Amino acid sequence: MTDIDVLLTENRKFAPDAAFRRAAHISSRELYDYAAADPVGFWEGMARELAWTTPWTKALEWTPPHAKWFVGGKLNAAYNCVDRHVAGSRRNKAALVWEGEPGDRRTLTYWDLFIEVQKCANMLAALGVKKGDRVVIYLPLVPEAVIAMLGCARIGAIHSVIFGGFSPDSVRDRVNDAEAKIVITADGGYRRGQIVPLKRNVDKALEDCPSVEKVIVVRRRPGAEGDEAFATMQEGRDLWWHRLMARAPSKHEPVPMDAEDVLYILYTSGTTGKPKGIVHTTGGYLTGVTMTTKYVFDLKEDDVFWCTADVGWVTGHSYLVYGPLANGATCVMYEGAPDWPEKDRFWDICERHGVTILYTAPTAIRAFMKWGDQHPQKHDLSRLRLLGSVGEPINPEAWMWYRDVIGGGRCPIVDTWWQTETGAIVISALPGVTETKPGSATFPLPGYSAELVDNSGRIMKTGGGLLAMTRPWPSMLRTIWNDDKRYVQTYFSKWPEHPDYYFAGDGAKRDDDGYFWILGRVDDVLNVAGHRIGTMEVESALVEHPSVAEAAVVGRAHELKGQALAAFVTLREGQHATPALRDELREFVAEKIGAIARPDDILFSADLPKTRSGKIMRRLLRDIAEGRALGDTTTLADPNVVASLKEQYEAQES
Repeated sequence: MTDIDVLLTENRKFAPDAAFRRAAHISSRELYDYAAADPVGFWEGMARELAWTTPWTKALEWTPPHAKWFVGGKLNAAYNCVDRHVAGSRRNKAALVWEGEPGDRRTLTYWDLFIEVQKCANMLAALGVKKGDRVVIYLPLVPEAVIAMLGCARIGAIHSVIFGGFSPDSVRDRVNDAEAKIVITADGGYRRGQIVPLKRNVDKALEDCPSVEKVIVVRRRPGAEGDEAFATMQEGRDLWWHRLMARAPSKHEPVPMDAEDVLYILYTSGTTGKPKGIVHTTGGYLTGVTMTTKYVFDLKEDDVFWCTADVGWVTGHSYLVYGPLANGATCVMYEGAPDWPEKDRFWDICERHGVTILYTAPTAIRAFMKWGDQHPQKHDLSRLRLLGSVGEPINPEAWMWYRDVIGGGRCPIVDTWWQTETGAIVISALPGVTETKPGSATFPLPGYSAELVDNSGRIMKTGGGLLAMTRPWPSMLRTIWNDDKRYVQTYFSKWPEHPDYYFAGDGAKRDDDGYFWILGRVDDVLNVAGHRIGTMEVESALVEHPSVAEAAVVGRAHELKGQALAAFVTLREGQHATPALRDELREFVAEKIGAIARPDDILFSADLPKTRSGKIMRRLLRDIAEGRALGDTTTLADPNVVASLKEQYEAQES
């Protein structure tokens, strides 16, 4: 494999605002220098900001590819996220400000959360849940999801959250792999005005899950108890959450957990089709998310922090629950779709709740661009002071729109790169220090050793190559649940001469200033006439065109070039697909980044196939472009999109 070609250049730079820099937690490069000189000592300093019941005796044991951090230390994640705040001035501070899609609202103070988490811990213990037992949480984005996670952490049970959009088959596979003892679900959830039948899905999944003893059901739909359409209660197995909680005592002493005790398992899709149970432990994970929440988002006592991710994804774990709550933050939670009942729902929430920090995905940002500036312009967004991006690379034009339209040109943007496996943010600007470039994640944070590496394992200073972590970090995954061999093979076998190098699976480039630009999954890098082209750069060029809201580029077999580029393009509101626009876009890409990247095919589409977390399913687009039978569509938000695209593409080819 040759290096990845670098096609796009971006010269715009934005320095931190002087007033923001003066008030920021970090306003100089001293922390970078300290961490570079003594990375283990740096992480020890970060860990000391948590409450430990027993101090560690050794900071790091590293036997590649297995790490142990803060060896011998003991702490409890729930205590750090809740108990230690109620002892001080945060007792009556809002912890969770929740809004349901239908418009129902609840606010839980840290004291409320303190009581609820203790009751949940006692409820689980009364059902026989012990330290090390696995509890599956399959809920909509409601406060009970957070309470259940922290209730598990309090007693030392291992939680595994499954996103509420997953099918019964996906639930079954994850429950069985974890050998879960308890499943916590709800009678239903809301999505675009429709009820998602979660309990019905669980009932179907559990037809083949012998390990499950009890199912606890949260009543999401007021007055719906006993509603046979959504929550048929199986006698002896199924129990109502509200009844159990009403009987549970409100005092519970948190169980001291070893730093390396497992906190949670989170399943992520694997190339083999079998989900990977990513294992995160207590001390290192909590250290990583606490540090990055405080410094990446410059979190202050009076901030209102909204991470829009669901807790079914790692972003929700790290930056809706554990990171912000460990810092004593006020967190906004919203259950539903960003365009329900109107396309300004997000901005309405920001205005009403006084959101100061917004952390969302490029997919959402491009959707907002497509819908038009008029929706955010209806609302007062002046309280926003920092914007974040997460989930996939953000193209420069979406970055600029986010900055100008949502941030009013005054808010710094932190474009963050990290993964389920890394646990916490790895590459990001520090908003009081870093001069940002649109579309660049900028630099590795203090304490991390992200590097650009070629296929032989050589570290590259500039150019395009593979993203690797060359040193362990506290929040790194420890293994794959019940499959350590797969852990080694997937993450630490790319460079046999460097068994300590973690392979992220992503391509990246580094410019002459040292800035990192994430190019997406290496699987999506194409070989066009001997050139290794990252699809993200072609997509970015397409989105620069004023008519385009979003684009996805895949490869299809070509007898001369090896692979040809096929682009699936969504236009902005008010724009119309024409043959002339198709030709214009092809030439626009050639002009921007070179003739080698000119798409052979362009298909206009109202929507692109996306997972329920908002990521574009390029695998399915490749199936369409190659004329193959479509692969698994169970994780899609709307499977009908794929069938429609396939028909359009076949019609265009004929």
